[in-house]
Amino acid sequence: RPGEAGSRGGGERAWPGRGLCGRPARSAARALGVRERQPGRRGQRALTRPGCLPGTPARPGRRASLQAPLCPSWSSGAPGGTGEAARALVRRALGGRLGVGATGPGLGAGRSCSAAENGAASHERWLVIAVGLVRAYLAKGSYHSLYYSIEKPLKFFQTGALLEIIHCAVGIVPSSVVLTSFQVMSRVFLIWAVTHSVKEVQSEDSVLLFVIAWTITEIIRYSFYTFSLLNHLPYLIKWARYTLFIVLYPMGVSGELLTIYAALPFVRQAGLYSISLPNKYNFSFDYYAFLILIMISYIPLFPQLYFHMIHQRRKVLSHTEEHKKFE
Repeated sequence: RPGEAGSRGGGERAWPGRGLCGRPARSAARALGVRERQPGRRGQRALTRPGCLPGTPARPGRRASLQAPLCPSWSSGAPGGTGEAARALVRRALGGRLGVGATGPGLGAGRSCSAAENGAASHERWLVIAVGLVRAYLAKGSYHSLYYSIEKPLKFFQTGALLEIIHCAVGIVPSSVVLTSFQVMSRVFLIWAVTHSVKEVQSEDSVLLFVIAWTITEIIRYSFYTFSLLNHLPYLIKWARYTLFIVLYPMGVSGELLTIYAALPFVRQAGLYSISLPNKYNFSFDYYAFLILIMISYIPLFPQLYFHMIHQRRKVLSHTEEHKKFE
């Protein structure tokens, strides 16, 4: 008979639609704790465990970038603490959306996992800085000299942001390499070459101004990236991403310029990082004049970035409003 397995004398028979010993396939699947996927457009049927069991057929119509297992760093270990809680949330959300292709994981899914992991980790880092600022303010009762409470994590996290340039270059994060490089390098320069090198400016209120602007901007930006990868982007986060920059960008730039301006007298007095003639290399460098050139460079660069974001806001939010009206 069709589906007969083994010899007529002692072999077990597997009928179409039934498991061994005549048990229905659906009941056997339920007994094993496995859920049965509904037939796709081509009539394929697969038994998969929740969270993508390797080796199962791919669901028809799914993109290759969504048919890959979870990131290795997320697929083992129990979540613990506030840091792991964010990763666990991303892991659970991705677990219901990513599958395994018939030929193995796709390259696009690996990049999506890496981007999601990077976004969640960066979000946690800036949350640490935000919590540190709030705790220091509640303990001191004043906003003056709050920079000392978050100096070390700010230096560590912002220096680690140099990896974002590599992520953009290799395609892990869909952002412009030029804009990312300018933003990251300018912040690293301000942290180390100005604020760290000129101790006298660390107590200035302008330092707190750009730190708060950076923190809010990055928390919103990485939340936007993470929820976009999960295909569950709340409108509030999208609106904040393309609206709050109207205030945060000028606020951050003002803090940066005021901090550099406050450092100029101390740089000139100490001759910091300056090289004067004569010397054996026949080369001179005036760090004081260099900082002035940095401040002047904000004049042509800031309006371009600012109006670029204005254009993106009109494009993204107007498209969202049209989509809502259509629905």
